[in-house]
Amino acid sequence: MKIRLLSTALLAGLSFAQVAGAQEFDDRWYLTGSAGFNMQDNDRGTRNAPFAGLGVGKFLNQNWSLDGELNYQNPNNDDNQNLNWSQYGASLDLRRHFTEEGRNWAPYVLMGLGWQRSEEEFDAFPSTSSPGEREDDNLAAKVGVGVQSALYGNRVGIRGELAYRADFDDKSVNAPSEDWFGDVLASVGIIIPLGPPVVPAPPAPPAPSCADLDDDGDGVNNCDDKCPGSQAGQTIGPDGCPVPVSIDLKGVNFDFDKANLRPDAVAILNEAIEIFKRYPELRAEVAGHTDQCGKDAYNQKLSERRAKAVYDHLTSNGIDASRLTGPNGYGESRPLEDLGQTMPGCKSEKNRRTELNVQN
Repeated sequence: MKIRLLSTALLAGLSFAQVAGAQEFDDRWYLTGSAGFNMQDNDRGTRNAPFAGLGVGKFLNQNWSLDGELNYQNPNNDDNQNLNWSQYGASLDLRRHFTEEGRNWAPYVLMGLGWQRSEEEFDAFPSTSSPGEREDDNLAAKVGVGVQSALYGNRVGIRGELAYRADFDDKSVNAPSEDWFGDVLASVGIIIPLGPPVVPAPPAPPAPSCADLDDDGDGVNNCDDKCPGSQAGQTIGPDGCPVPVSIDLKGVNFDFDKANLRPDAVAILNEAIEIFKRYPELRAEVAGHTDQCGKDAYNQKLSERRAKAVYDHLTSNGIDASRLTGPNGYGESRPLEDLGQTMPGCKSEKNRRTELNVQN
């Protein structure tokens, strides 16, 4: 009968192994207190009795806890209730908790091993020393099942438990032929964590995506930026790469052998001034050119005068000289139309020009 009860309790506990899950791990030490009812082994000759327990424990990880517990019970003797029969002991109990995410309670199975002390009074009549008393220490083992509320973030947890304890007491006076006794323990208890509640660390913020980053500060996010090393002051296209700022001075041409600005050239230069104002970081070279008629030295001087005419117009209209390189003359060395020195073909209005060559 006792072996059958022990096996049933063990199998009932193992049946909870179907449940699995995750629990936030609270590794604080805790105190336990329990009260319940001890259903005594009938062979022992004692009545069922209440019992109390007190212990300390700790979760080893999110699923396993280990408790050290003291217990006490004082059952009455069936035949003579005036005879004292008391038990107390200590055990080390390992519990396997089966948790599920989002649930604040979990079933568990337990396995325990410990020590029980039996203090039994018996009728020694007609001896003058009656009643007699037996005191023995015995090994005890325990298996059981239970359910426990989560400790995490709570001041007090609650535990309900049903266990079967085998008390290997082989010196009983009431049952001398028995080698051990099996008691059923039904109890409720509380768990009091020691120390402040464990507060989980906030989850790490997600790493910013490239769409939220602009490492070179050019206004184009890292995902779309094909030129991540662009410099301040550059004009940037939608792909993050510098784009050339075109200052078109086509039409700023000069009469043959002249360096004065024509009215149509002034209008075009005024448009260039607006571009400079729109891009404060813009810098450019002022370059003058001539056609291919005449001597090289003369054309060189003429191209310098033409470049200076444009330079002076820009600076006199609000463009700081620090933004301009030159004025530089290139004579006839950079023709747009190569007509040679033969008259009158050497005369080319396209070649009699000034240019603004953007430097950044």
